[in-house]
Amino acid sequence: MKISTKGRYALRMMLDLAEHKDDGYIALKDIAQRQNVSKKYLEQIIPVFNKTDFLRTNRGFQGGYKLAKAPEKYTVGEILRLTEGTLAPVSCLEYEPNECERCAECITLPVWQGLYSVVTEYLDGITLQDILDKHKENPADDYMI
Repeated sequence: MKISTKGRYALRMMLDLAEHKDDGYIALKDIAQRQNVSKKYLEQIIPVFNKTDFLRTNRGFQGGYKLAKAPEKYTVGEILRLTEGTLAPVSCLEYEPNECERCAECITLPVWQGLYSVVTEYLDGITLQDILDKHKENPADDYMI
């Protein structure tokens, strides 16, 4: 499984909004600048979130985006599923029930089911707040001589 640029940037955007949650509505240009990503790329990601209850939007001079819920209410798994479509390592696990004609005798299916389970549990167990807290504990640019 490989997470696309869209998924990675969406997670960074959501983390930026979580980190600046007390600043009101945040303009995409500010997120793009802080995250060193293209504003145009973020504009392609936003419509995916507009179809959900993940973000609040405000138009106009003071317009922008902010989280609809507290950072601890968002998991990495749900953000990635929203942008990637699925976290399934093989296509036969994308739908329940499994529609693959070979699933009853597939010798490798348990391997893929196990991988899917581990990935899903891991990513659903990490919230935006967890990432922010971990970063505060060990910031990359904090060093001592």
